[in-house]
Amino acid sequence: HFMLPDTLGVMSPDEVLSSLGDMCQRYPELQFDFHPHNDYGLATANVMAAVQAGVSAVHCTINCLGERAGNASLAEVAVVLRDKMNMQLSIDESHLVRISNMVENFSGKRIAANAPVVGADVFTQTAGIHADGDQKGGLYKTRLGPERFSRTRSYALGKMSGKASLKKNLEQLELDLSEEDQKKVLARIVSLGDSKQTITTDDLPFIIADVLESKNYQHIKLLDCSINSGLKLQSTVSMRVDVKGDKHQATGAGSGGFDAFIDGISKVLDKYGYTLPLLTDYEIRIPKGGHADALTECVITWDCGNELRKTRGVHVNQVYAAILAAIKLINIQLHEMSTVPLERTQ
Repeated sequence: HFMLPDTLGVMSPDEVLSSLGDMCQRYPELQFDFHPHNDYGLATANVMAAVQAGVSAVHCTINCLGERAGNASLAEVAVVLRDKMNMQLSIDESHLVRISNMVENFSGKRIAANAPVVGADVFTQTAGIHADGDQKGGLYKTRLGPERFSRTRSYALGKMSGKASLKKNLEQLELDLSEEDQKKVLARIVSLGDSKQTITTDDLPFIIADVLESKNYQHIKLLDCSINSGLKLQSTVSMRVDVKGDKHQATGAGSGGFDAFIDGISKVLDKYGYTLPLLTDYEIRIPKGGHADALTECVITWDCGNELRKTRGVHVNQVYAAILAAIKLINIQLHEMSTVPLERTQ
């Protein structure tokens, strides 16, 4: 075989078709290979042109590894030649993702989440309109189905989610929620989308549990909160809160972010004759198999005198998850005290 390389990856598909076609016509008895590079992002397109020109073989690498921008991706080339040029290949596509992951681990070169065929997100629907189309009869299905590569389709939840995306995830969890509860859960998902780009099916039970047990008490609202922590420094907090329509600013300090928050919020609540109960347990966890950006659930057990109470907070930041759990308890207790007018003391 004689190799015809686009060493610098500077050719266009038209140029490949013209130059390689010329070589194949001049020397029909010889076997030519095409060796593309991806500097212009045209490696796969150039492979198509080379095959059309009549070459006998094309050079590919796993995950587009190679000099500079790399060579042509085996996964991309395999599916393009099969789907767009109707070629018969001996490649077992069900192994493409597994071999990609292996090479990624051994090479230390990570592939983009949106890399065609093998990327982590390429079979994840984010827009609610796509999930709705799938639910109404596969309106967005193509030949590049996830099952072809031993993968499954998922429906990400976030700021762009709609009812269809939520329903698809609930089906995977075998959960059934009323329309009203679905609206509440979806509203919480969209609000969390500001701090977490994608919410997974693993995150969803945390959100559902938090939403379903939450009451619509709004005696106290956390309007803004900023926490600073250092390795060998005391943590500090600055916050704005609304108590029964009155707005307050407060600062606090403590041994950690949550301790600093308790110090600050207590200064505000002292004016209303309310004291937070003591903690008897404090549990932080993320979903099983969750990543570092997983939602965090904080469950706090409070000693409320004649009983122990648990409140839950869910947030991408574990300190704010604890703060939301504390705000929830304060609202519950202020609601119970609401038979006695909550008055600010001088």
